[in-house]
Amino acid sequence: MSTPDRLSVLLDEHASLEKELADPAVHTDQARARRLSRRYAQLAPLVETARALDQARDDLGTAHELAGEDASFAVEATSLEARVEELSDRLREQLLPKDPDDDKDVILEIKAGEGGAESALFAGDLLRMYLRYAERRGWATEILDAVEAELGGYKDVAVAIKSRSPGGDDGAGIYARLKFEGGVHRVQRVPVTESQGRIHTSAAGVLVLPEAEEVDVTVDPNDLRIDVFRSSGPGGQSVNTTDSAVRITHLPTGIVVSSQNEKSQLQNRESALRVLRSRLLAAAREEAAAAASDQRRSQVRTMDRSERVRTYNFPENRIADHRVNYKAYNLDQVLDGDLDAVIDALDRANTAELLAAGS
Repeated sequence: MSTPDRLSVLLDEHASLEKELADPAVHTDQARARRLSRRYAQLAPLVETARALDQARDDLGTAHELAGEDASFAVEATSLEARVEELSDRLREQLLPKDPDDDKDVILEIKAGEGGAESALFAGDLLRMYLRYAERRGWATEILDAVEAELGGYKDVAVAIKSRSPGGDDGAGIYARLKFEGGVHRVQRVPVTESQGRIHTSAAGVLVLPEAEEVDVTVDPNDLRIDVFRSSGPGGQSVNTTDSAVRITHLPTGIVVSSQNEKSQLQNRESALRVLRSRLLAAAREEAAAAASDQRRSQVRTMDRSERVRTYNFPENRIADHRVNYKAYNLDQVLDGDLDAVIDALDRANTAELLAAGS
C-alpha cells in the first residue's frame, strides 16, 4: 500500500473511531471501549501531524503567490518550506508499520541467572528500577508472583504494568516503551558476600510480554493441568498453611506458569492464567514474525553472561546498552527509574532500521 493510501485508511479509521466513541452504548462494554480508546489515542498524533502538514502546505502556497508583491513573504516561504519538510519526515515515521502490541499493558518477568546469590540481588535491583520507572510514568504495577532468594532479591519475579485510566491516556504505549528491555542484563560490582573487594560479574534475564486479553488468546480448559501446592518463602520455610499456590501446565505447548503471591487459590489461579495467556500470545506473535522475516529481532532467551543486551557497571557508575552503543555515567539515576534516555536511544535505532528497510 502506498503512503498516501495508508494515510487515507488511517485517517478514515480515526474518524470512524471518533463516531463510535461518541455513542454511549459503546461504553456499556468496558473492554471494547478501552480497546477503541487506545486505538484512537494511538492514531491521534498521526492525525495531528497530517492536519498540520496540510495547513503548512496551504500557507506555503499562499506565501509563494504573494512573494512577488511583498519580499517579506519570500522569507516566510523559506521558513514554511523547512516546516513542511519537518512535518513530512515526522509523518513518514508515524506511518511506519506499528507493532500490534505497542499499546498493550505488560507482564514483565525477571529471572536470576549466573552468579548465584548476587544474581538474585541484581534481579531485585532490576525489579525496583522498573517499578520506579512505572511510578515516574504514572503506570500501575502489581506483583503477580515472586520467588525470593535466601540472601535477598529474587530467583524469579513477575510484575504486571498497567495503565491507570480505562482509555490508557496515561500509559498508551507501555509495551512500546518496554519491549526492548527484554534480554540478558549483566552487572559488574563487588558483591556484599565478597570479602576481598573483587569485582564480580553476574546476570539476570528480563522477559517483556504484552498482556493478552481473553479476546487475544483462547485457552481451552481441557488443555490445562492445574496443580496446587503450599506457598513457601526463602529457604523453603512455610508461609502458608493451605495449598493456595497454583501451577498451570499448558499441555499442547509445555508452557508452565505458577503463582503463589496471593492469599487464595482462586487469585493465584487467575494470576497464573494472565501470565499464561501473555506467553501464548507472545509465542504466536513470534511464530508469525519468524515466518515473515528471518531477521526479526528477538529477546535473548538464555541466561549466559555473554548474551547480554546491557551492562550495569557499579564501580564506574556506568550503564551501557550493547545493541545501540549507548553509554552513560548515571547508573545510580537509571536504577532509580530514570530509564527514558536509554529507551529513547533504542526506539530511535528501531525507527531508523524501519525507515531504511522501507526506503
